[in-house]
Amino acid sequence: MPKKLLQTNLLLLLVAMIWGSAFVAQRLGMDSIGPLLFSGLRFILGALVVLPFLLYRRHAGKVSTPFLDQSLLRGGFLLGLIVTAGINLQQAGLLFTSVSHAGFITGMYVLMVPLLGLLIGLRTNTGTWLGVVLAMCGLYLLTVEDGFRIAGGDWLQLASALCWAVQVLVMGYLAKKHDPLRLAFIQFVTCAVFSLLAALLLEPFSLPHIVQAAPALLYAGILSIGIAFSLQAIALQRARPAHAAIILSLEGVFAAIAAALFLGETLSVQGYFGAALMLGAMLLAQLWPQQPQPAPGTEPLHCLSTGPAALPVSDGQTVVMDVATAPVPAAASADALPPDSDG
Repeated sequence: MPKKLLQTNLLLLLVAMIWGSAFVAQRLGMDSIGPLLFSGLRFILGALVVLPFLLYRRHAGKVSTPFLDQSLLRGGFLLGLIVTAGINLQQAGLLFTSVSHAGFITGMYVLMVPLLGLLIGLRTNTGTWLGVVLAMCGLYLLTVEDGFRIAGGDWLQLASALCWAVQVLVMGYLAKKHDPLRLAFIQFVTCAVFSLLAALLLEPFSLPHIVQAAPALLYAGILSIGIAFSLQAIALQRARPAHAAIILSLEGVFAAIAAALFLGETLSVQGYFGAALMLGAMLLAQLWPQQPQPAPGTEPLHCLSTGPAALPVSDGQTVVMDVATAPVPAAASADALPPDSDG
């Protein structure tokens, strides 16, 4: 394997490890503060890490359009609202389910993207449908408890994954018109503001409690959103899409490993089998051979693959986008929120 390709794959592996382990930080942080406050402070930190990159690019003359463009602000604000819903559903869900469940269920967004795309005229393929069947079987084995009950936290994680899928589609449209890095910064700030406002209204907190949560906040905000976001942006500009799809799909695996190491979580044999089916479903959907894409400009939105969305960046290159984790989504490359996925 060429040295540069190996370095790129190792960077992506590091990103997947950071995003997967960030689920543990999200869970531990809520031992001291509420989910809304954690999300708000986390995204402030993430935005502060990204801001120097924006200022440098502007100083270097790489971006000439006004930063406070109304269309850009509207798009970033919309994305921020979606991210606010997704990250806080994910954060609250961690109060009622395990980190292992959250990591694998969040990854379901890669299957939801092409399914939602059908509603707006985007095509999908056989691999997606096979992946959906496998994923549903895996989800059943992973989440259904004795008495055929599904934990409330797992439902919240599914709802969060749906938000990340919507965010990918919206980002795919807006990234054709605006600088993706500035879009990401605006959505980070929007999420931080709305999460903090909700926390002021709904959650009790104090400075000592915030200090107690500081290690988890620093990891989830600076490392997961800020640094992993930047590393992904660098790596995906020279990554092979198939390699990126496989490596970034390991986020759920790293979440389960981190949960076992730091929280003592374990899955049943049935749960491990279900998690394996879900991972296989994500890989199948992402790596299934794609149909030839239409000429640029003939689709109502950017034509998304069945896996990570291929989005153009401002210099005309194409990268593979994963949200995590949120994440970012999350659910987050220079083209999207780092999901965290965690996201």
